[in-house]
Amino acid sequence: MSTNSDNHPILQIHNLEYKREDQFRLQIPDLELNPGEVLAVIGPNGAGKTTLLMVISGMLTAAKGEINFAGEHVEPWRDLKYRRQIAMVMQSPLLLHSSVFENVATGLRFRGVGSQIIQKEVGDWLKKLGILHLKKRQGQKLSGGEAQRTSLARALVLKPSLLLLDEPFGALDSPTRVSLLEDIKQLLYTTGTTAIFVTHDLDEALFLGSSVAVLVNGELRQTGTPEQVFNAPIDPQVASFV
Repeated sequence: MSTNSDNHPILQIHNLEYKREDQFRLQIPDLELNPGEVLAVIGPNGAGKTTLLMVISGMLTAAKGEINFAGEHVEPWRDLKYRRQIAMVMQSPLLLHSSVFENVATGLRFRGVGSQIIQKEVGDWLKKLGILHLKKRQGQKLSGGEAQRTSLARALVLKPSLLLLDEPFGALDSPTRVSLLEDIKQLLYTTGTTAIFVTHDLDEALFLGSSVAVLVNGELRQTGTPEQVFNAPIDPQVASFV
């Protein structure tokens, strides 16, 4: 896949539709994501936020539409090369029954990365996320915040071109959530990682997002900077939510 220029969107979606039981669950006329952009996807419960991430990741298959990544058309459910350039973090960390180190190393091992590089890269990301001291602890014995930090390290160690985050802070208590939000914001912006994150928390969207997309009833209603969306909602339904 060709290398994307910073002058062009890394992700472009056109006329994307997803159906379930013959009913529209998602309709995205146009959505673009630039390199280094952190897009917060917000909307009421059931608006289609997680569905959007699942379609982009290839876990769900769109009924129609086009997805372009780094200037090339992709079919996420078929394109292994594309899927290897994205990483996804869910609300529940879903860790393996092994140590923190081995959990974070999993993706690199699947890709055939050498052991010396794995030692360095995993160690670096454990340190960046403040869990290096936990590297030998079993994943099932971690607190919620520690487990989510491990899950984020497992994704970021792959240096994804696109990081998908599905409410990764939603299940955490307030102090843990605030601390992790601050750390992940610093990491995303210092590494220039392009990300889409789903949240039901408007404060999270304002704090972490460089742009915002609003979904209502499966339809993309508005995109823009946080200031544009929150200060000038496009219609009454968006205004009611924000």
